[in-house]
Amino acid sequence: MKRNLLSIIILALLVVNIVLSAIMMVSVSSASKKTAALVSDIATIIGVEINGLPQSDVGGASVSMADTAVHNVAGELTIPLKKSEGDEDDHYAVGSVSLSLDSKHADYKKYSETMSDMDGIIKDIVFSVMAKYTIDEARTDAEPIKAEILEKLQERFDSTFIYSVSFNFLYS
Repeated sequence: MKRNLLSIIILALLVVNIVLSAIMMVSVSSASKKTAALVSDIATIIGVEINGLPQSDVGGASVSMADTAVHNVAGELTIPLKKSEGDEDDHYAVGSVSLSLDSKHADYKKYSETMSDMDGIIKDIVFSVMAKYTIDEARTDAEPIKAEILEKLQERFDSTFIYSVSFNFLYS
């Protein structure tokens, strides 16, 4: 008789434990979703990428850091963005652009000495691509913009020695 009563008490405590655990999980997960949404909104406002660092291998080739040279485009760029529907305000992207170059590529030697002289061409391509996007598109997903800039640069230089585009823009 004592064993049956003890088993019933243990079973009742087990059921209560499961119910309380389920209630706790529901309350914690809803709070976690709200926190994640808040962090996402704040990150969008300040222009931080939540998905981590951009993939450097947009062109398909994987280049080691030891074989990477970086060209920082001189000067800060102020780029007017396309107007959003229903938004009459002018918006701008202000920041800098960097290119990752494959130092083992055959064309690297040909262009590396004169990359700073080509900043005007690079800026023109960045301006023309960025001007096609609205502020919301630029803030939410920069990867298509980077991919399009990279494609245009590779087309212009007729080479794949530039394998990644990085930029750091503040949007206003």
